[in-house]
Amino acid sequence: MKIYFIILALLMLSASVVVDAQIEKTGPVETVDGVELSKYAGKWYEIAKYPNKFQKKCIGNTTATYNLLGEGDIEVVNECLKKDGKIDTVKGKAKVVDTKTNAKLKVRFAPSWLSFISAVWGDYWIIDLDKEYQYAAVGDPDRKSFWILSRTPTLDTRTYQDILRRAETLGFEPLKVVETPQNVETIKGVVIQKPQT
Repeated sequence: MKIYFIILALLMLSASVVVDAQIEKTGPVETVDGVELSKYAGKWYEIAKYPNKFQKKCIGNTTATYNLLGEGDIEVVNECLKKDGKIDTVKGKAKVVDTKTNAKLKVRFAPSWLSFISAVWGDYWIIDLDKEYQYAAVGDPDRKSFWILSRTPTLDTRTYQDILRRAETLGFEPLKVVETPQNVETIKGVVIQKPQT
């Protein structure tokens, strides 16, 4: 029985070393050098993401709209289509935490009276950004969340694959990414992809 626990302990130790080595190999997550918030503001379509519990009810047509409020504060309005055909709208607030680059933000969707609790704020790091602000990739320093955003409902395959490749060099996992359907509707609970116009 003791041998079993020794082997188990060695396996756990080696797994920990592999994880540590992987993190050391990729290093910390790097953001883009600079973001002009006035150009970043506006509506973005979600092209793909890591699956997460907050968006389980969303079946498609997911968008995020950012409105500048001043003093580094940004209103965030997330919308998506649910299976019952209704639009789910969630409003939150973002704040810039790295004023040198504007690429590191904190976002909360909890009520404002809870804003003093650090746990209600999530990291929103802009890790890839088109020079014309036509697409972006967003993640967090722990590599637990990831989104690809575009100013249009679709993104050409080459650009999409290039974004995934760059994200992989930062330690994100392309195989975890799932594409988000845009231009869909539901009829009696059935999701239908409408043709692009």
